[in-house]
Amino acid sequence: MDALDALLNRVSAPRLRAPAPDAAQRESLFRAALRAPDHAQLRPWRFLTVEGEAREQLGEVFAEALLAGSAEVAEEALAKARAMPLRAPLLVVVVARLQEHPKVPRQEQVIAAGCAAHAILLAAHAQGIGAVWRTGEMAYNARVAAGLGLAADEQIVAFIYVGTPERELRTPAPVQVADFVSSWPA
Repeated sequence: MDALDALLNRVSAPRLRAPAPDAAQRESLFRAALRAPDHAQLRPWRFLTVEGEAREQLGEVFAEALLAGSAEVAEEALAKARAMPLRAPLLVVVVARLQEHPKVPRQEQVIAAGCAAHAILLAAHAQGIGAVWRTGEMAYNARVAAGLGLAADEQIVAFIYVGTPERELRTPAPVQVADFVSSWPA
């Protein structure tokens, strides 16, 4: 697939099933991520893959995080939390590794990790693999970060769900560029 075509036509694939990408496809996903813009070549990211029974373990981490945050949690909410990681055969957790640097502020490092996440989505689309970027409250929960083994200087940027789309991907709606671009000064 042409790079411009991937950029112009990528859409999220919210309904995913097995199979997950094979080893060669995964290699391409992560090689693309490593080409993200990276001021001072800090490589302020790392990636965790979660698949198989580990998805159920992550669901338990999500449920425990809910329970820790509230005295009463409905059983339906716990069941939903446990099921979240089961929405795809593979999850990629994109983690920003924040470092002290005199020229690269932490915010820029988080943005770079976000660019790496976007590169994974584009590389998936280019290979015909379905993917969707999700965050939600679990991405910002300290118990989830601890359960995933994140260090104090790390934060979750994305949960990218990856697999085979259950149905044909939608065509992106046209967007008027002029609605978002203007000259300065006006």
